[in-house]
Amino acid sequence: MPELPEVETSRRGIDPHVSGRTVTKTIVRQGKLRWPVPVQIISELSGQTILGTDRRGKYLLLNTAAGCLIIHLGMSGSVRIVDNSQPAGKHDHVDIEFTGGVILRYHDPRRFGCILWSAHPSDQHPLLRDLGPEPLSEEFTADYLFARSRGRKTPIKSFIMDSHVVVGVGNIYANEALFMAGIRPQAEAGAMSRARLQRLVASIKEVIAHAITVGGTTLRDFVGGDGKPGYFQQSLRVYGRGGEACKSCGSVLKEIRQTQRSSVYCARCQR
Repeated sequence: MPELPEVETSRRGIDPHVSGRTVTKTIVRQGKLRWPVPVQIISELSGQTILGTDRRGKYLLLNTAAGCLIIHLGMSGSVRIVDNSQPAGKHDHVDIEFTGGVILRYHDPRRFGCILWSAHPSDQHPLLRDLGPEPLSEEFTADYLFARSRGRKTPIKSFIMDSHVVVGVGNIYANEALFMAGIRPQAEAGAMSRARLQRLVASIKEVIAHAITVGGTTLRDFVGGDGKPGYFQQSLRVYGRGGEACKSCGSVLKEIRQTQRSSVYCARCQR
């Protein structure tokens, strides 16, 4: 599933091609995504200029004077820039065509993503209004995480993957940040000291920032908006390496299941 770094990579890839351009038409070939594509986007987008792109958590936002287009990539979705000479493929469900023949193409084999329209500010949309702070923002601090975690018996990995606590810390990056901070994924969130949470916040910021720099993680078929893959997978220390040697101490990495997701950790390096 594309996570925050992958979505940010996609946003940066498409932004130079769509910002400042005017939509000439929208083609919806398959509107049955996670939620039906609103039919009004065909008329609402026509003639609108993209004022800029943004991202909130895993949601990609295209802003216009009339409203905001909200895109979620789901499990297997991607957005790519193509020209009008490139024919659509089987899973290319939506095209947004701009002046100059530039097309923003939404591709989603599993159709778990969504494309929605909001005539109101995006932060008022039901999917976005209750989200936690961005992990790279000034609001995401050890003091914030300490206050939110008090009294919580939830495992720390599940806690930081809760989008109401902090957005965009998906399974891959939670595994990596916890290893970097020296914290076991099953440790109780409410028992974390402020000092340990300080290390965790710093690790989350470092892991997410690095992942964005190298274009995200290539798992299955993810590519960015420019069609290029991400390279964070080459930096993975624990994720997907259960049973292999820890790159820090040589111990065999343990793998457990938490809320139907794989957690990999080093029993020697993480406490």
